[in-house]
Amino acid sequence: MKITQLTKLALMILVLSGFVACSSSSEEAETTTEVATESDAEATARRAREAEEAARARAAAAEERMMRSALATRVFYFDFDVSEFRQADRDVLTYHARDLAANPSKRIRLEGHADERGTREYNLALGERRANGIMNFLIVNGASRNQIETVSYGEERPADRASSDAAYQRNRRVEIADM
Repeated sequence: MKITQLTKLALMILVLSGFVACSSSSEEAETTTEVATESDAEATARRAREAEEAARARAAAAEERMMRSALATRVFYFDFDVSEFRQADRDVLTYHARDLAANPSKRIRLEGHADERGTREYNLALGERRANGIMNFLIVNGASRNQIETVSYGEERPADRASSDAAYQRNRRVEIADM
């Protein structure tokens, strides 16, 4: 009888140890699933961060290209008998103002021009008003007054010597020159 009881006890221990083993592997499986889920969440977050960083890098590169293009634009054209620069030139001039603000030792000269129509004195004054208009915009947007010099050539230095509307358009301008 003792053997039967010992056998029953041994079977009981074996069965209980089996349950314990099964339940612990089940818990391990749940833990492994949770770790895998955490890894998936972390991986997703990492991919999102990388995508955001890549987007920021592309935006910075695009901004850099725009700035270089804007700073390469050094001639601004005007309509007939008008001293206000065109609305389309505001962004480009803003880049020039930021560049001057970022480089306090940089100096420029704004050279105002007019076409040949009108008197010499009127065209000199018109070229000066054009150069001063751009200078004021640059100062308002961050440049320092002591970085900018203005000069008017009026009709004395035409970009195009022809007497056509297209030539007149090319002559009504302000040029930015480095000093």
